[in-house]
Amino acid sequence: MNDIGVPPPGYRLPQSAHIGRVRLQIGDLDQSVAYYETVLGFRSLHRSEGSATLAAANDNTALIELCQRHGVARMPRRGLLGLYHFAVLLPNRASLGQFLLHLSAIGIQPGMADHLVSEALYLTDPDGLGVEVYADRPRESWTSAGGQLEMATKPLDTESLVESAGGERWTGAPAGTRIGHVHFHVGDLKEAAAFYHAAMGLDKTVWGYPGALFMAAGGYHHQTSGVSPTVRADA
Repeated sequence: MNDIGVPPPGYRLPQSAHIGRVRLQIGDLDQSVAYYETVLGFRSLHRSEGSATLAAANDNTALIELCQRHGVARMPRRGLLGLYHFAVLLPNRASLGQFLLHLSAIGIQPGMADHLVSEALYLTDPDGLGVEVYADRPRESWTSAGGQLEMATKPLDTESLVESAGGERWTGAPAGTRIGHVHFHVGDLKEAAAFYHAAMGLDKTVWGYPGALFMAAGGYHHQTSGVSPTVRADA
């Protein structure tokens, strides 16, 4: 996959660059901790009066930091600027199948999509923040056309995904879970590219989605993207 994408004109982030923990501003810490533990399968590593740091249930790596600010408004369904969603990457397809069964058992119907390079479920937290939970397909199965990685938004094969769970129950986010990517609403895609691509050193990987640009380091499909506020691009 080394010939995929457009490298930045100057500095290029190293192959090992990846997304670290995400820091989220929320209105009610108790409510948010309960959601991330019960629905998403995280656990609290550290907690103070106004903040909590969370890790996967079966891992010690801090992935999410919740910071309470009383009086903040719930995120509108389609924010104009800022976070579109952050994405939790599970280590394998079986885990995603177990998570889907878990959501069904607790009465939550997520959004769903097959993106060719990955399979994804979409949720909204108590503050209206978008959360994607996904699993990658093997890199050797990714394809390209015209220099860019081929991605799409297609219906998810839920029957096959559930079968991949192997009859195992969800016991919380497994070891190896990490933050895979972060999407942002941006006002101007060219300005976003000037910052993330030309200045920060991310490769452009996908530019065929209308109103969206995907970027990453190390040959990954995307670690961040800019999305026009008027366009829905669940990927």
